[in-house]
Amino acid sequence: MNLGILSSGSNGNALVVEESGRCIFFDGGLSGREHLSRLNISGFTAPSPLGIFLSHEHCDHSRGVGVLARKWGIPVFSSPGTFTGAGLDRQRLPAGAECYENGDSVDLGPFRVTTFRTSHDAADPSGFVVEAGGVRLGIATDMGEAGPLTTHMLSGCNGLVLEFNHDLEMLWDGPYPWPLKQRVSSGLGHLSNEDASSLLEKLSHPALSTCVLAHLSQENNTPELALESARRVSEDRFALIVGSRYQALPMIQVV
Repeated sequence: MNLGILSSGSNGNALVVEESGRCIFFDGGLSGREHLSRLNISGFTAPSPLGIFLSHEHCDHSRGVGVLARKWGIPVFSSPGTFTGAGLDRQRLPAGAECYENGDSVDLGPFRVTTFRTSHDAADPSGFVVEAGGVRLGIATDMGEAGPLTTHMLSGCNGLVLEFNHDLEMLWDGPYPWPLKQRVSSGLGHLSNEDASSLLEKLSHPALSTCVLAHLSQENNTPELALESARRVSEDRFALIVGSRYQALPMIQVV
């Protein structure tokens, strides 16, 4: 399974997963032109998308979803609350939309995508487990806490995309107004490096090959701090890769 991190951060989030020449997009926080440019940069030069899954309605994940659906003629998959919250119009989606309930699985080409509810201040947010070719990939960003459900769903994955949003000390001492600091650190906000590392420790197992540290805050985190926290868990047993808001990462093979 090939994974592309096209953008990861509060100014735009977009992922692509490819298997056997077909792919699925996850979130569309970039313009259509930028999304295509980053696909090519990442190594997906001839994508054949089957659909786009939307994790929640916040604009850094949803602003380009309609554009991508129309450009590629693909359906949009989301929870009902996310679909409504994102203001999507079925009549403007050429391939339509399919609303799932969190907990459902969707079979699409070589993929099975299992959805689960995450803890975030959105209408009905989703995390995803993608299975294809005997490989299992977990995607869980934008969550204030990782409870038993999240841990259970992400267990046994060969690859993970996990939120490492903020360093607590940087958040408390940083420029955000106090209400925003409370929102970020709440159970409906975003995972700190410490909390994300605790989750990663629970999910670590011999077949885990890769973990992408995602959705780092520009103001309240650094790649160095996130990696330092994650390395205490990984101990070089699996690869750690930091997602970027500024550029697409080279294609990642998850095995």
